[in-house]
Amino acid sequence: MAPSLDDLADTGRTLAPEECAELARAAAARIDLAVLPREGSGSFELLWRNEHSEAWLNTWWEARDTGFHDHGGSCVGVFVIDGRAANEALTVGGPRRVRSYGPGESFAFRADGIHRMDHDAGAVTVHVYSPPIASIGHYELVDDELRRTAGPADEGSPPSPRLHEALGPEVRA
Repeated sequence: MAPSLDDLADTGRTLAPEECAELARAAAARIDLAVLPREGSGSFELLWRNEHSEAWLNTWWEARDTGFHDHGGSCVGVFVIDGRAANEALTVGGPRRVRSYGPGESFAFRADGIHRMDHDAGAVTVHVYSPPIASIGHYELVDDELRRTAGPADEGSPPSPRLHEALGPEVRA
């Protein structure tokens, strides 16, 4: 389904977050929305993986909250091709800041951060991680304690409803 992106993938080095966002933008420019299958809840298609980075084309035909998670030391750049996606860094002791992005917009997130994404139904995004994700940490409140559960690199992260509720109201930007 996805075109060859070998020329983009061959960076020869680990990338900074902003470079991941630019690479996601370049990869997204080669995606033809008209040929994407639109059945089911959505999908995750690996565009490339090498020693320095990996990229995923994510389709969100149903709304999806990723829950709070980390990328195990990999930074990320996200480009929104279609629809809307929101990003929220885990903050404690201050207002929650949820930033929403639409078609043609991108953002980057640090390798040591914890965040969640909330995708509207119909969103299509490209995510570039550097280095490739080795594992994902999922965060949730268990008995009023913040807990991290390690998960496989190639699986989506579950919502964090108790943590989400405990943080209070969102402030959308």
